[in-house]
Amino acid sequence: MTTLDLTTLTPRIRAHKEALIHLTKPPVCTERARAYTDIYRQHADKPVVVRRALALAHHLRSKQIWIKHDELLVGNLASAVRAAPIFPEYTVGWIEKELHELGERPGAGFEVSEQDKQVIAEICPFWHGQTVQEHCYGLFTAEQQALLASGIIKAEGNMTSGDGHLAVDFHTVLTLGLDGLRDKVAARRARLDLADWADLKREQFLKGVALVLEATSDYILRYARLAEQMAAQEARPWRADELRQIASNCRCIASQPPHSFWQALQLCYFIQLILQIESNGHSVSFGRLDQYLYPWYQRDVEQGALPREQALELLQCCWLKLLEVSKIRSGSHSKASAGSPLYQNVTIGGQRLEAGRAVDATNGLSYAILESCGRLKSTQPNLSVRYHAGLSEAFLDACVQVIRCGFGMPAFNNDEIVIPEFIRLGVKTEDAYDYAAIGCIETAVPGKWGYRCTGMSFINFARILLAALEQGRDASTGQVFLPQAQGLSLGNFASFDEVLAAWDRQVRYFTRKSIEIDCVVDSVLEERAQDLLCSALVDDCIERGKTVKEGGAVYDWVSGLQVGIANLGNSLAAVRELVFAQSRVSQPELAAALANDFAGIEGEQLRQRLLNAVPKYGNDDDEVDALLVRAYQSYIDELAHFHNTRFGRGPIGGGYYAGTSSISANVPFGAATMATPDGRRATTPLAEGASPASGTDALGPTAVFNSLGKLPTAQILGGVLLNQKLNPAALENSADRGKLMLLLRTFFEVHRGWHVQYNIVSRQTLLAAKAHPEQYRDLVVRVAGYSAFFTALSPEAQDDIINRTEHQL
Repeated sequence: MTTLDLTTLTPRIRAHKEALIHLTKPPVCTERARAYTDIYRQHADKPVVVRRALALAHHLRSKQIWIKHDELLVGNLASAVRAAPIFPEYTVGWIEKELHELGERPGAGFEVSEQDKQVIAEICPFWHGQTVQEHCYGLFTAEQQALLASGIIKAEGNMTSGDGHLAVDFHTVLTLGLDGLRDKVAARRARLDLADWADLKREQFLKGVALVLEATSDYILRYARLAEQMAAQEARPWRADELRQIASNCRCIASQPPHSFWQALQLCYFIQLILQIESNGHSVSFGRLDQYLYPWYQRDVEQGALPREQALELLQCCWLKLLEVSKIRSGSHSKASAGSPLYQNVTIGGQRLEAGRAVDATNGLSYAILESCGRLKSTQPNLSVRYHAGLSEAFLDACVQVIRCGFGMPAFNNDEIVIPEFIRLGVKTEDAYDYAAIGCIETAVPGKWGYRCTGMSFINFARILLAALEQGRDASTGQVFLPQAQGLSLGNFASFDEVLAAWDRQVRYFTRKSIEIDCVVDSVLEERAQDLLCSALVDDCIERGKTVKEGGAVYDWVSGLQVGIANLGNSLAAVRELVFAQSRVSQPELAAALANDFAGIEGEQLRQRLLNAVPKYGNDDDEVDALLVRAYQSYIDELAHFHNTRFGRGPIGGGYYAGTSSISANVPFGAATMATPDGRRATTPLAEGASPASGTDALGPTAVFNSLGKLPTAQILGGVLLNQKLNPAALENSADRGKLMLLLRTFFEVHRGWHVQYNIVSRQTLLAAKAHPEQYRDLVVRVAGYSAFFTALSPEAQDDIINRTEHQL
């Protein structure tokens, strides 16, 4: 086994990290908003796709740039460290409403200068009637608008920001360089027939790509010039040498493929950064960094040209640059994304094909990435490991060593499920073996998959169940969207089968409506928010002459997110057992208790029966687990009837599948949900992801694994998210780590688990951090499919993590 050094940080890295984690309220930046507004005004006659290219090019050439913290990798998103840009083409409505409240948000506050407030006030009126969100609402029916207003279905983030949720083709840009990419675009444009309508449209897209690629090179050269200027004025010889090397790196990669590991990593970071300048869609991920960057690592580090410790420092510089990237969301959206995550995922490990045979893909860079993250203990990148049966004991042990550091990483995805299911869907074998985690836990093929492999509309399963139990009436708003047949409610159900039938009818209705809403949003984004650099780096957009949103990708499946899975199963089990099987609770009695939130002594006594007298999902109880699967299948079966807007326009696929990677939406969704039959009180959090409801998994982690293994994971390709919490004492020695390794192998190989991740932190530590945040600024916890600084979370999100079951091995 290899013992990793998980404590060493260079002074440079330590100082940079400290500066970032103590910046509790980052500033808002208006540079991008001003640049885009200026170009949209000046070029109103141009197609939107060309306007977007011109706007990004103008911004890259004019935005403020800087080199700080003695950093080795350069490139800044905005005008100040961790500043969050404004993206007015998506929305300005919430910005105008919440501008003066941004500094007061719990856990997601931003500082806005008086000068920037004035700029925002001047810019916003220009965008009235032009934003993505307004155009969506111009297309929504009254019914769809009412559904969104109710909160049973949520799609705000899809309208108020870019898509994201993909990884681009870093391998091609590293191999061809930016000049090679421009040549590829020029060759495709030379074959266009501008007398053909379709080619005329392709020309506008490709023209935009050419403008953006040229501006990208110019942007990189700006840093070369800045580094040269700073080197000439630098009094410290060692830093002057570094600045000159930074300048040399930038001059090379502005046009040519990289020559060194440092240059290759810098080019990857520039691409990652500009993708997020172009569009503020989150979950923009690196894909399999340890695979496509390995040739440079192998040549420089493994052959002795670059000391390994310097390579680790370069990686940590990259991770801190990712931490500098910041995104501002509306107040309601920020509650569903507690801790302001960007979900920039790096995937390591897994398998690759060699002469048609699957072999372990772990290499020296895999270990370096793992160790660099373990030392840094930051929230970025969102580190994922691809597990497979042939994963070595040494690498799995190294992963567990890093898990023990307590910052919630790495998470694991299971090759044994993802690869065969992708192949079954129609993904080529070589592509299926190259999949990566995207954002949280969702998966796709980097550089070949369209937008939003997950992250479409969110659906609140708990509220749909409550509607099914009460004549179709939403318990939170009193609205009836789908009237119940024969007025069925708790009081006149003749059997539990009628309850299931009511659920089936309601959930199929809301599923269809969620797809209708997705269709509107996708069509508006396609017309008004094209992403040129992103599309240039996704096959086969250049050859097809289409953006990713028009169907330019090779593959395109997406998933929405279903919230409250465990509450659904537990609630149905309670109704079946106590009301119908045992007749211990009458239908009217349960209905009254739900309506008054278990008020009074009798209400609390009933609540305790619901909590304690009925088996709960997560304890390996076949009956409740099967009931959850049966209810979930109604959604999955209905989903199979629909396609996304790219279907039939180029990509393989174009369909939907289920997904449970619901980020922290369980907290605000719970806040809008009345009491549920599982004994959960009104407005308290729902269960997170596919994890058991907090405190209900009483039989240990193995029982949880057994329950999750019964889910139809092959049909939930948007991800089956499992969070587990262990006390730090559970991994104190090598024997304890061995127990966890065996548990992981059993979960993935025997129970066919999709995913798992760990919080290694005690309840006492979390309570202390909540009480004394100034002493715990560097405490990182796993929230959902991502990690966040605990003190940056809202009190509600903190309590949700505190209340999760703390297991022992």
